[in-house]
Amino acid sequence: MPEVLHMPSPYSLSTSLRRAAAQAHALAFAICMQGTGYALEQPTPSAHHPTTLTAPASRAGLGEPLSTQELAAFDITIFPDGRGLPPGQGSVAQGRALYATHCAACHGESGTEGPAARLVGSDGFIGWNDLLRPLRIAKHPLLVQSVGARWPYATTLFDYIRRAMPYQAPKSLESDEVYALSAYLLYRNDLLDEGASLDATTLPKVVMPGARKTVMEEQ
Repeated sequence: MPEVLHMPSPYSLSTSLRRAAAQAHALAFAICMQGTGYALEQPTPSAHHPTTLTAPASRAGLGEPLSTQELAAFDITIFPDGRGLPPGQGSVAQGRALYATHCAACHGESGTEGPAARLVGSDGFIGWNDLLRPLRIAKHPLLVQSVGARWPYATTLFDYIRRAMPYQAPKSLESDEVYALSAYLLYRNDLLDEGASLDATTLPKVVMPGARKTVMEEQ
């Protein structure tokens, strides 16, 4: 009677290949982990767990802890209710002079010309009190939106100016200067009187037009 040869089924062959691939990945992982300071125990006689990680033997040596004083320079978020606002104050008159020095070159003399974001006026392609707006937007499309009309909280204005302005020297302004610039821009958007000043108490009380567009009010 002729001898019958038994070939492995495709299923058993593919299972073997998958198991071999998994073991190869585990071995490569073990080699990599040895370079990071993690110790590996000897493989246990289990087909499902070829290696076992123990607690790290030492730190990887990347980075170092920061002190409270060092972290303070980055903890500058201002919340809508005014939390995080620093001491200080600034007036519309002071802000006008600061705007001419630090802001007009990018945002325009009146805050509408650009090429950077438009700071003053309503949103949209057309403004009846700003008849040249379509021409400016055609050249600088970013100007279709206005910070004064779009942003929902006055405190965001302070946060952004302190964090990112002026463009060539962010975080270089003192708190009094940021309050003054915020006051001037809110005045230019008809949200403050010309003789007004702002501080940590009065700034959060300014109601922005954008609040109605971006926040659902409770009925």
